[in-house]
Amino acid sequence: MVCVGIDVAKDKHDCFILNSEGEVLADVLTIPNTMGFRCLLEKVQSVATSQDKIKVGLEATGHYSYNLLGFLLDSGLDTYVLNPLHTNLYRKSLSLRKTKTDRVDARTIAAMLMSDVGLKPYTDTVYHNEELKSLTRYRFDKVRERAKLKQSLSRLVCILFPELENLVPSLHIASVYALLDEFPGAAQVAGSNLTRLKFLLADAFKGHYGRDMALVLRDSARNSIGSVMPAKSLELRHTIHLIRELDREVAEVEASIQGIMQRLHSPITTIPGIGFRMGAMILAEVGDFSRFDSPDKLLAFAGLSPSTYQSGQLNNCYAHMEKRGSRYLRYALYNAAKYVCHWDPTFRAYLTKKMAEGKHYNVALSHAAKKLVRVIFALQKSGQSYLTAH
Repeated sequence: MVCVGIDVAKDKHDCFILNSEGEVLADVLTIPNTMGFRCLLEKVQSVATSQDKIKVGLEATGHYSYNLLGFLLDSGLDTYVLNPLHTNLYRKSLSLRKTKTDRVDARTIAAMLMSDVGLKPYTDTVYHNEELKSLTRYRFDKVRERAKLKQSLSRLVCILFPELENLVPSLHIASVYALLDEFPGAAQVAGSNLTRLKFLLADAFKGHYGRDMALVLRDSARNSIGSVMPAKSLELRHTIHLIRELDREVAEVEASIQGIMQRLHSPITTIPGIGFRMGAMILAEVGDFSRFDSPDKLLAFAGLSPSTYQSGQLNNCYAHMEKRGSRYLRYALYNAAKYVCHWDPTFRAYLTKKMAEGKHYNVALSHAAKKLVRVIFALQKSGQSYLTAH
């Protein structure tokens, strides 16, 4: 067996090659993050025989390793993507010295591959799943950015026209944005032409509001305690434009996500309360379910499993959630559990049972999220839909 450890960096990758007899075949082999990938393949093939099994390992380092990873998979090499936390602990177990260099990291990865500590190879399924992961994470960031802008809009309205919030169903609807875009403040509404205001309301609110509402708005604006601040009014209009642009971008990303989900035909969306958005986020973060032998390992991957500490007579009485792994996956599972508990009677009864045991709602919901992980794992393994399985 020939094991290749690669320490990934932005501009270069340091490699260490070791065989099963412990012989170092390449100590410091540095390849540039360019077409040097071919040099690495030629070097590995030159030191390995046709009977040797080649294993290549590298740490999960985000986009820095993406191109190299694709090259290794296309070359037909068994490739392993290791958790940096795992390699860090393994490196510390080999020596008491605080030594960390690119060369040491590459050697540590090669030694881990040689020790065969329950590692599973990276698959094409996981690699091609990166497109879905990129889209779901991009959407997550866009939605969070939009939420911050909506908070800013609420703050600006509170300064410029605080009475408006009690006159409309919600500040964050397209019709209110249309009103505020043309009249960004109580002063502008108060000085508006009644006919223009009436037609704007009728168009924006699709005929639900007319002259009466226009009169109410203008009277409220004339008696408003809102400040007259042109700078804040300009900020309000720009904020509305940014929110509208983000709405278009999010809709475009969601259309791409929905297209991929339709091709996957995953049974995860048959669970009541899980739509294609949340389902896509869960599938994207998990990747290939075949990497996990049991739902407990998937729970550990998501960081939902309880931590354990026991020494002598001391045993932890309150096991905190580990919260390691993908924060996006934990977010998706936790929020999906809320909706599943609302729509599915089995999960709703389970949540009620946990709360009856004296658990806080958030703690009970975390138990429901763990149950949801086991259900998703079973459905993905069997290919059955949730309703069929029940």
